[in-house]
Amino acid sequence: MKDLRIVFMGTPDFAVTILKNLVENNYNIVGVITAPDKPAGRGRKINESAVKKYAVSQGLHILQPKNLKAESFVEELRELNANLQIVVAFRMLPTVVWKMPEHGTFNLHASLLPEYRGAAPINWAIINGETKTGVTTFFIDDKIDTGEIILQKEVTIADEEIVGELHDKLMYLGADLVNETVDLIASGNVVTTKQPELEEKAAPKLFPHNCKIDWTKSLDEIYNHIRGLNPYPAAWTNIKNENDEVSAKIYGVGKQVEDHNHNAGTILTTKKEIKVAVRGGYLLINEIKISGKKKLNATSLLNGFTFSTDAKML
Repeated sequence: MKDLRIVFMGTPDFAVTILKNLVENNYNIVGVITAPDKPAGRGRKINESAVKKYAVSQGLHILQPKNLKAESFVEELRELNANLQIVVAFRMLPTVVWKMPEHGTFNLHASLLPEYRGAAPINWAIINGETKTGVTTFFIDDKIDTGEIILQKEVTIADEEIVGELHDKLMYLGADLVNETVDLIASGNVVTTKQPELEEKAAPKLFPHNCKIDWTKSLDEIYNHIRGLNPYPAAWTNIKNENDEVSAKIYGVGKQVEDHNHNAGTILTTKKEIKVAVRGGYLLINEIKISGKKKLNATSLLNGFTFSTDAKML
C-alpha cells in the first residue's frame, strides 16, 4: 500500500460528507482547499464555506486561494508535498495544479459519466425524467468532466423522489466510492476506462430562465421539472390573479391524469385543493411560496388567499 498524502478540494455540504468520511477512516489529509470567505445575507456577515467550517473543526490545514494560478498559491500547494488530490464540487483547476501530485487528481461527479457533465447533474437527471443515475470517480484532464473513469455506482430514482432526497443519497454513495477509489490508488490496482464519445445529456448551471415552469409542456414534464428543483433552487412561475401578477415558487406537487377542456395554466381551487390544468391532466400543488408570503401547503394558503375564477399560471 502506498503512503498517501491527500489534498482535498471542495466547498459545499455535499463535499463535507466526503471529506468527513475520509477523516473518520484515518486517511492522511495534509491540506484542504476551499473557496475564500465572502459576505452574505442582509447584514453582509462574512460567510465561510461548509468545507472550511468542518476543516477548522478538525484542525486541518486550509488554503483559500482567490486565484488558482497565482504563483504564491501554487508554491504553497507544492510545499504540502501531496501525492494525491481529490476534488468534490470545486472550481475548474489549472493544469499546473491537477498535474502536480504523483498519483494524479481525481474528481467525484454526481452522475454516470459521460452523461450529465456540468454544474447541476442531480437536478437535470430528475428534470429529464431519468429512472437511474449514480456517482463517478475519474482522473481530471484539461476539459470538464471528460477524464478517464475509475469507478461508478448506480442508483434508481423513484417516481416521486425530489432533488433534495437524491442529493443526499448520492452524497453518501459518493463518500463510499471516494474511499474505494483511494484504496485502489493506494494498492496500485487502478484500471481506468476512457469515456465513450457520445452525444451526452448535459447538466448546465441553473439560472432563473431554466427554472421557470413552461405550462404548455406535458403533465409529466412539468411534474419532473418541479421535483428536479425542489427544494433548491425551486421552480417558479408568475400567477395572474384578477388585475394582479405575482411570482411564486412551487415545491411539493402531485399528478392527476385526466382529460379536460381547460386551457394550459388555468387554476382550479376548492377549499383545500389547488390544481393547474396542463396537457394530459392536472398538476396538484401541495406546497407553494407566493412572493412576500411564507411557504405554505395548499390548505393553509387557501385560508387567507383567494384565486379569482379566471386565475392563471403564466
